Amino acid sequence: MSGILVLGIEDEGLKCAKEALKNADYHVYSCDETDVKAAYEEALKRRPDVIALDFTSLKDFEAQVVFRTFRKDRFLKETPVFAILPEDNMRLLDSLPGLGDFIVTPFNGAEFVARVKALLKKVIPTDSDDLMKIGDLVIDVNRYEVLLNGSKVELTFKEYELLKFLASNKGRVYSRDQLLDKIWGYDYYGGTRTVDVHIRRLRSKIEDRKHTFIETLRNIGYKFIA
Repeated sequence: MSGILVLGIEDEGLKCAKEALKNADYHVYSCDETDVKAAYEEALKRRPDVIALDFTSLKDFEAQVVFRTFRKDRFLKETPVFAILPEDNMRLLDSLPGLGDFIVTPFNGAEFVARVKALLKKVIPTDSDDLMKIGDLVIDVNRYEVLLNGSKVELTFKEYELLKFLASNKGRVYSRDQLLDKIWGYDYYGGTRTVDVHIRRLRSKIEDRKHTFIETLRNIGYKFIA
């Protein structure tokens, strides 16, 4: 389930937008702080799939500072921003390079959800022969890339191979010896400790409070569970 962070001071329009998202089964987070630091910390905490930034309730300069802060941050710059714009201030678009999409007030909840859903489809690929999508995690087989919530995850080659193998065999348990054989090969002379180290590093990069993909079966091995 995708997460949407809504930033702005709640009024009837913003309340309608949030309710529509919740009714469409999205995780909805919100922050009505006009303080840039508070908005930034909330975004880092939630790591949403889309950030909805309300320019109708925040002052222009406040919202623009928040937007520029997100675009410069290495953790958030790939997160698409959806702007809610006042009907009489469309010139704001000129100061929002890289904006994902926007909607103009007044609007109805169904239209808002449809536009957010369309934006998500652009940044979170769907399954194909060359893509594996497991919840918020996408493995691009052709490009040797992994995306989480639309943001690229930097993995070593062995971490990538380990993730791809486990994800391709979801639910199946593999012992450390089996993973050594499959990923490192028969000619590898290191111990099974190597598997534990790589699993730990892999988890630190793709798992958090919202995401758990790999399960440890004590004294047995590992399996992909998402």
